[in-house]
Amino acid sequence: MKKLVNNFILMLGLCGALTLALPSYAADAPAQDQATAVVVAPQGDNEASAAPVATPPAPNKGDTAWLMTATLLVIMMTIPGLALFYGGLVRSKNMLSVLMQVFSIFALITVLWAIYGYSLAFTQGNAFIGGFDRLFLKGIFDPATGAVANAATFSKGVVVPEFAFVAFQATFAAITVALVVGAFAERMKFAAVLMFSALWFTFSYLPIAHMVWFWPGPDAYTDDAAGAIATAASGWLFQKGALDFAGGTVVHINAGVAALVGAFMVGKRIGYGKEAMTPHSLTMTMIGASLLWVGWFGFNAGSALEAGGTATLAFANTIFATAAATLAWLLAEWLIKGKPSMLGAASGAVAGLVAITPACGWVGIGGGLAIGFIAGLACFWGVTGLKKMLGADDSLDVFGIHGIGGIVGALLTGVFNTWSMGGTGIVDYVNNTIVDTSIGSQVWIQAQAVLTAVVWSAVVAVICYKIVDLTIGLRVTEDKEREGLDITEHGETAYTR
Repeated sequence: MKKLVNNFILMLGLCGALTLALPSYAADAPAQDQATAVVVAPQGDNEASAAPVATPPAPNKGDTAWLMTATLLVIMMTIPGLALFYGGLVRSKNMLSVLMQVFSIFALITVLWAIYGYSLAFTQGNAFIGGFDRLFLKGIFDPATGAVANAATFSKGVVVPEFAFVAFQATFAAITVALVVGAFAERMKFAAVLMFSALWFTFSYLPIAHMVWFWPGPDAYTDDAAGAIATAASGWLFQKGALDFAGGTVVHINAGVAALVGAFMVGKRIGYGKEAMTPHSLTMTMIGASLLWVGWFGFNAGSALEAGGTATLAFANTIFATAAATLAWLLAEWLIKGKPSMLGAASGAVAGLVAITPACGWVGIGGGLAIGFIAGLACFWGVTGLKKMLGADDSLDVFGIHGIGGIVGALLTGVFNTWSMGGTGIVDYVNNTIVDTSIGSQVWIQAQAVLTAVVWSAVVAVICYKIVDLTIGLRVTEDKEREGLDITEHGETAYTR
């Protein structure tokens, strides 16, 4: 008990030191206008785009209600969705350890998000990290008047309460970090999981989220000169024109790469390749996958921030692409292994959800179906052929599904966003028009975003794992691993014997 307390105190101390050190990471900048957006920039609903209004815009209750509902759906994706999906895939002696890791990471990251995460991701700093205007979420609520600041959406003159945006984005951060645990399931210390999560969240998730999603909002684009200034103040990959509607690079590639690094650095499970390590409850996995699919409508359609046409496009793509990926995976499995499996269906669905995430508001239904089908085949190869080539014990195939699916989806967004492929094009906010993209140039931009996420996440992950290993150690002892983490780390069991 004393050792666990010391480890926890050490973790808190290190996180505090890191937080205090962060000012050198970000340049000082003027405070962000409270009514200005700090958000990713997909197309938005053009019917809402209008000339600048004379009075400050007020939030639409329908948009606010939808964003709050979407936030609840994403929470359901994580707890219980992801927790049960992962929990069913491990052996029964480690079921509770996985549930505990996902549940605790959700709590840890949401607290860190309120303290400093939101500010560093979604306020103006430099091209790679934000500033400190929203530490502890200061400045959003005025107790003297009871007023809540607004954040813009993707249409000029349209806003939502900033607290709704803060909460929505907190769930993205939490599920991204929780995804990583699937790679080193069944052998990593609980204290090490928490410490790594805090470090990697701070130095990988937050910078990539800022690089991809931060911009001053559509109302800053009043003319060419103002638009140039607004773009220069945006995140590095946003400036390049990278398209990521709901998290292909920020969430899935980011988490998938950190997971693969963890699989190598933590090492293989004892008996891996020699002993049976089959999932103990595919029923739980199917329930978890189903909750993920339902919750993902909040993840994707909620990223429109408005209850309008773009949200419905993202919603529809989330249905059709996921179904196509499920069928593609089952087909591949049926042809190669002779039988389609429940695990294959669940895995295919998640692969489709991952791949359509960066594209869902940018592509037409035909593009969504194509992305889903391609991702189903690619991710099937990722967890079979590629996994054998790499030789890593990625326990629950985080990289094979989230890493590969995220890369496929991010690149294909550049293909199917174009008008010739049935896509939406992008918004020219200065002239309030829709413009087409070029497949070649947009795929190149998407490739730069993919490469940036891969390299940044990998380097940060290596450093974070090493710090944890040198301080409290990454892995439980062989005896504890054989007995199971439920008993040895938490003193309880998932099932009565």
